[in-house]
Amino acid sequence: METFFASCPRGLEPLLVEDLLSFGASGVLKTAGGVQFCGDWPVCYRSNLHSRIATRILWRVAGGHYDDEGGIYRLALATPWPRWFSPERTIRVEVNALKSRLKSIDFITLRIKDAICDRFRQDCGERPSVDRRQPDVRVQGFLTADQCTLYIDTSGAPLYQRGLRQKTVDTPLKENLAAGILRLSGWRPGVPLLDPMCGGGTVLVEAAQLAHGLAAGARREFAFQRLRQFDGVSWRKLVDAARAAEKSVVETVIFGSDHSPSAVRAALANLDRCGLLPAVDLRVADVLERDAPAAAGVLVSNPPYGERVSSSDALAAFYPLLGNALKRRFAGWTCCLLSADGRLPGLVRLTPSKRTPLFNGALECRLYEFRMVAGSNRVAAEKPPRE
Repeated sequence: METFFASCPRGLEPLLVEDLLSFGASGVLKTAGGVQFCGDWPVCYRSNLHSRIATRILWRVAGGHYDDEGGIYRLALATPWPRWFSPERTIRVEVNALKSRLKSIDFITLRIKDAICDRFRQDCGERPSVDRRQPDVRVQGFLTADQCTLYIDTSGAPLYQRGLRQKTVDTPLKENLAAGILRLSGWRPGVPLLDPMCGGGTVLVEAAQLAHGLAAGARREFAFQRLRQFDGVSWRKLVDAARAAEKSVVETVIFGSDHSPSAVRAALANLDRCGLLPAVDLRVADVLERDAPAAAGVLVSNPPYGERVSSSDALAAFYPLLGNALKRRFAGWTCCLLSADGRLPGLVRLTPSKRTPLFNGALECRLYEFRMVAGSNRVAAEKPPRE
């Protein structure tokens, strides 16, 4: 039984717990920005392959008390790195700290790297090379006030990199945040879905993959495949089962649009790259003029805010128009809008039924849920009940 840590966008930890339990994890402990758990290697494999919420799966290989940089060096030197990967593998060391007394993260990173190389020289007579861009093995150090924990990253590239995105536009959502928003919205495959400000189509691609049973990581490689204990037979069985569960691509009730033709072209390219172009009805359209594509459904979008528009005045002018469009055209729909602008509910003149704190990178946001009825939600909420 091994110990792992799965990181994720802040606010999505409860969804990640659900994922990990479904993959067979035990000893699950939720923390800010991730979840610690225990499991055998197949649990790690399944977590990397199937979780749409996790960012990385880190394997805990060492931990202990430290007083200074020398203590961290000794901990890393005592860790049997050659047991897990060969000196031919390239490495990169990264360190994060929370309330550490030590002043230089760069120096600590260097000391851990030195210790790894010294351990390889001691055991193998040669040392691994450093590759800062595309290393074979990433080592992650985490410091608290007096504890150092060392991890090997089993994922490699972040898990939100599904191996499918081709075109990007400004400020795209990460795929795991988009997947989390879809789950928080209550959307399920078969329910009409619309993103009317779709940008590069991240939400649409995630939804189309879910509708067709595509595992999040079925088309990419992982760092655990480069470790000595990698079980290729078990991994192949998991991948084969995931591929067998995929459905043929058909037309669905997933819709997208954007006022920008270049954004729509990017979304089309991304859908085409993953073979899901026929699954989504995508067009150039202004959200303020777009009609609902069905009598009821779920609208999910990341409307412009802050640096994505020219001025605060432009937002103040846009949001009331957006609220009017939702009220006029989307009665019967659940509308979920992600925004870092706390003025959004007041400016769209709608009362949210739910506010979920989320982080888009370092940017604190809210996912506002509006259940649309004919007329204003605010009026409906304030109208006294009949005697």
